[in-house]
Amino acid sequence: MDAVTLSELRKPRTYPAVSVLMPTHRAEPGNREDPIRLRNLLSTVRRRLSEDPLVPPDTAENVVRGLEAAAAEADLRHPSDGLVLFAAPGGEHHAYTVGQHVDERVIVDSGFATRDLVADFTRTPRYWLLSLSDQQSRLWDGHGPELSEHTGGGFPIAPEPVDETATGRQSRRGAQGGEGERYRRTMREIVAALDRVLAADRRPVVVAGVTRHQAFFDELAGPQITIAGRVDGSYEGATPGALAEAVRPALAAYEDLREVAVLAELEAARGIQRYACGLVEVTGLAEQGRGEHLVVERGYYAPAVKGDGHLVPVDGMPGVLHGADVVDDAVDNVIETVLEYGGEVTFVSDGFLIDHDRIALVTRF
Repeated sequence: MDAVTLSELRKPRTYPAVSVLMPTHRAEPGNREDPIRLRNLLSTVRRRLSEDPLVPPDTAENVVRGLEAAAAEADLRHPSDGLVLFAAPGGEHHAYTVGQHVDERVIVDSGFATRDLVADFTRTPRYWLLSLSDQQSRLWDGHGPELSEHTGGGFPIAPEPVDETATGRQSRRGAQGGEGERYRRTMREIVAALDRVLAADRRPVVVAGVTRHQAFFDELAGPQITIAGRVDGSYEGATPGALAEAVRPALAAYEDLREVAVLAELEAARGIQRYACGLVEVTGLAEQGRGEHLVVERGYYAPAVKGDGHLVPVDGMPGVLHGADVVDDAVDNVIETVLEYGGEVTFVSDGFLIDHDRIALVTRF
């Protein structure tokens, strides 16, 4: 999942666009029941579509088959807390796992129910890890504590082959100079590939490699690359777990610095009257499209009740209340609203916004 994919999923679809959301279990015995629960939900979809007068039988069958295809692609053995399936007329279908609880539900609408994906995407720290090496330079997709290799956009990248004939004719000093230029050309390719990836999914970058490789990278990298930290040493052949552990201190230091910068930004916004805090006030401004930068504590969830045009937050976690006037989680709703209007969302540690009622907004005007 990346920002571009999430944006595409949030676009309107032809009715009926069906979303199936289901909590899953990370271990036995609960995970043995997940396939049975999924089959029951797909049966519910088939029944609802067959009873819907707005859905022709062939369209209903097409969407159900799309959901079945998505379900077949889902790996219920992968440890996660939720499963999200989407299908729309024309054969479009998607399957995603998320690292937080979702409420079991089937939604038939003119768009997919993406709120849980948005919440998972925004609440989980994401970064890129660029591992530089003489053999192959690789790019890793960091999602919280998990790392997976990114193989699109030209990665992995190996240095161009050495011209042994030409090298043999050079002096030792000349050979060393030629080797440096060869690696510099490779580094240009790496930086260009990284720029393409960041254009589609901008995140902070951690750079791992020996001093020589990092020096070449610094020489050619532009200001558009946000360096979150560095890890010295060669990590060619390292496992994802070993890489994630090596990166962890650099990421922690980056998060600390970023939180300090966010507080300074909030105080500056307060000084020029472009600031709001508290869930009710922030929600109102976000719905007007005025949210430029939303800052929220990572563990802040707030069920709420709508009454007389006002939002009344209720203590507890999402799912504690039910009813037509209930907002399952008003915090996730305001996050999605800010993103829809092109704003930025930053999460900080719990307790960091104690003087800002746990959520604050820098407004556009």
